Amino acid sequence: MKIQGQIVDIQNERIYKGEITVINGRIESIVEKDHNVNHYILPGFVDAHIHIESSMLVPSEFAKLAVTHGTIATVSDPHEIANVLGVKGVEFMIENGKQTPFKFNFGAPSCVPATNFESAGAVIDSEDIKTLMANPDIKYLAEMMNYPGVLFDDSEVLKKIAWAKHYNKPVDGHAPGLRGDEVSKYIAAGISTDHECFTYEEALEKLQKGMKVIIREGSAAKNFEALIDLLPEHFENMMFCSDDKHPDDLIVSHINALCARAVAKHIDIFKVLQAACINPVKHYNLDVGLLNVGDTADFILVDNLKAFKTLQTYINGELVYDFGKVNIKDVTFKNLNNFNCESKQVEDFRYESSAKKIRVIECVDGELVTNEIIADALIENGNLISNTETDVLKITVVNRYNNTKPAIAFIKNFGLKEGAIASSVGHDSHNIIAVGVSDDAICKAVNAIIKVKGGICAVNTSEEKTVALPVAGIMSDHDGETIGKQYAELDKMAKQMGSTLHAPYMSLSFMALLVIPTLKLSDKGLFDGGVFKFTSLELN
Repeated sequence: MKIQGQIVDIQNERIYKGEITVINGRIESIVEKDHNVNHYILPGFVDAHIHIESSMLVPSEFAKLAVTHGTIATVSDPHEIANVLGVKGVEFMIENGKQTPFKFNFGAPSCVPATNFESAGAVIDSEDIKTLMANPDIKYLAEMMNYPGVLFDDSEVLKKIAWAKHYNKPVDGHAPGLRGDEVSKYIAAGISTDHECFTYEEALEKLQKGMKVIIREGSAAKNFEALIDLLPEHFENMMFCSDDKHPDDLIVSHINALCARAVAKHIDIFKVLQAACINPVKHYNLDVGLLNVGDTADFILVDNLKAFKTLQTYINGELVYDFGKVNIKDVTFKNLNNFNCESKQVEDFRYESSAKKIRVIECVDGELVTNEIIADALIENGNLISNTETDVLKITVVNRYNNTKPAIAFIKNFGLKEGAIASSVGHDSHNIIAVGVSDDAICKAVNAIIKVKGGICAVNTSEEKTVALPVAGIMSDHDGETIGKQYAELDKMAKQMGSTLHAPYMSLSFMALLVIPTLKLSDKGLFDGGVFKFTSLELN
């Protein structure tokens, strides 16, 4: 196979007319050759940190969407399914992904459960990490979210890191806002990356101290604008990722969009592509070709170096995307799940109180971090209820693994004026999380999720829409186009009910993420991530 085009040589910073010869899936030769072909040939894009599960697609279906945007590989943390199903879930992701040409590179989830302050469906301990690290299909130790465990020398945490070092595999970080001596100790433990920086100053400090910073632009958390000005000087130590990307967004774009935005800011094209294509491959020691003679034939054809619209995608010399047509076959698989709770009653969502003031989670659109604010309590017949006038709405987390009493708190900035929304995609333990204007609506939404054993839904007085996610309660068994369309309809309904958030379901899924400050809700109660302990809802 011979392919001609404008060859983008990132490492030598030159673009020239040439021809690539591919034999048996590898690049046999790259020669300069005059021709009239105008498209560009460059290495494929790599998402340097993503949870495939957040696309609500199994890996084989994710691949079909990703290749349309020139993505040929991911550095994938199967943390979400691991919190539901443990090692069995990790093995499911690896095996499903292996049945496609797409290059999934899975890590061993380091924090299952993420904390001891919530109920998860499984545990992955240091002995499990030892076994996973010995597996050549596991490329790295996935994000060490338990940064307090690192700082306080927790023996189990340190054992997990030690096994990664033993097998000479990188350790990913997760340390939002960590600065000074604390981040120095975190890095010294052997943690090499962070995708959680949300200010320029924080990212700069981490870069200066030897960390690699991954610029994240997902469906909910968006840090591109805050961090991109670091790229021109630190391009050798930065990468791009989406972290969590919902299916409707993945249909539209992926890492290609970050390249386009960076180039539009007049950042040198070679520096941008170094971060998007080269750095993840080198940092994680991936079996991904970089457009060199002898490499596997992993590359893409794009129409220009501004929008990066993908024309063709090649992986191991196989044409997997060709001018609008995806050449990746369907994969059959068995649905795995872990969903054991029974339907709830409206009374389960009452919160008896006589408090004048309450602590409220303030959701910040486009961020995973939340704030704590104090608001007036609204009480009706002794029950704390939602206040749509002040946009302080009741939120609940319901344990999906056992029948226990729902945890109750309040949240601001969801903006709902009617009904409720709910999801069993609730990072990190994936219990059911719901927010609504009344106990009736919240109960109705929670039960809609229980009925299908996992999914996302929106309910109001006249309508109920549910998208079932039968794979671990977090992924669909349908294709990306179908789930993307269904998700977009739910997103639209939530916004019609009043939500002003850019991605209400993605934001909702992070309101139980205890490892991100400040105020969050687990199935066990209201949690202060700043001091890492439970706190009270009521203030008297």
